[in-house]
Amino acid sequence: MGEVMFDIRHLSKYFVVDKGTFGRDKKILKAVDDVSFQIEKGETFGLVGESGCGKTTIGKMLVNLYEPTDGQIFFQGEELTGLTPAQRRQYCKDIQLIFQDPYASLNPRVTIGDIISEPIRINKLLPEDQIEERVNYLLNRVGLANHQRNRYPHEFSGGQRQRVGIARALAVEPKMIVCDEPVSALDVSIQAQVLNLLDELQEEFGLTYLFIAHGLNVVKHISDRVGVMYLGKLVEIAPKKELYENPLHPYTQALLSAAPAVGTRKRERIILEGDVPSPINPEPGCRFCSRCFKRGTGCEAYETKLKEVLPGHFVACKEYA
Repeated sequence: MGEVMFDIRHLSKYFVVDKGTFGRDKKILKAVDDVSFQIEKGETFGLVGESGCGKTTIGKMLVNLYEPTDGQIFFQGEELTGLTPAQRRQYCKDIQLIFQDPYASLNPRVTIGDIISEPIRINKLLPEDQIEERVNYLLNRVGLANHQRNRYPHEFSGGQRQRVGIARALAVEPKMIVCDEPVSALDVSIQAQVLNLLDELQEEFGLTYLFIAHGLNVVKHISDRVGVMYLGKLVEIAPKKELYENPLHPYTQALLSAAPAVGTRKRERIILEGDVPSPINPEPGCRFCSRCFKRGTGCEAYETKLKEVLPGHFVACKEYA
């Protein structure tokens, strides 16, 4: 195993949606519930699952937009809860975020040159007379021209805006970037261009990625390891090739069966019954049990924990307990 950049231990994030006044029970939405995993330096860790499973919430906790309800986050051996204000500012520089929506993530009243230069000025990374050169370099590196620096976001296409978002993230020379579904709002042909750009930038700058997505083929293209989430829980983690060729958790198997087939290999489609249970005050035990096509005696009450069943392949299922 390589050098660990992030060590996430028993991480949870709960939201109170009803305080329980007038005799009602308190309602708590458990967006992320006791999640543990590691991200190695220089790798791309893919995080997949249905909408609402908690993957974006994890990303926001890593970039310090959400405070965890419980658990610990270690960044290069330092626990985030113990950082001084100066250390926290440095951490926020080291960890950047590429947003899902390239339309909403850019200030429409500011030119893209100022959007990219602002974090450089705030962090005092360069003298004023060197900032323009740095902005021009970043624009060129993501496939945009220097003269476009004076344009506003509405003058760009979705793919171009996302390139601006990537340039903004690179401006402060981060060590890691959380990519929150960065291509889901783009056309398929543009998706491939942005993914190839992210690959190139990772190799050039030695970046580490947490790549959040619900498109399994997208995650397969860019990730080294993949974690699968369901209703606030991690149910499987494995190297990319191992996960796609030998999925062990029933939910992972169902997800892969629904993905478009590539080449001649096809999977038998698995249709899950019922609806996704509510994440509000969930019952203890396996959260996938009500929809699982392999459920058996005792599954409802079994509290699933990730267990290494093959080298580097972890699964949370009673079948492998």
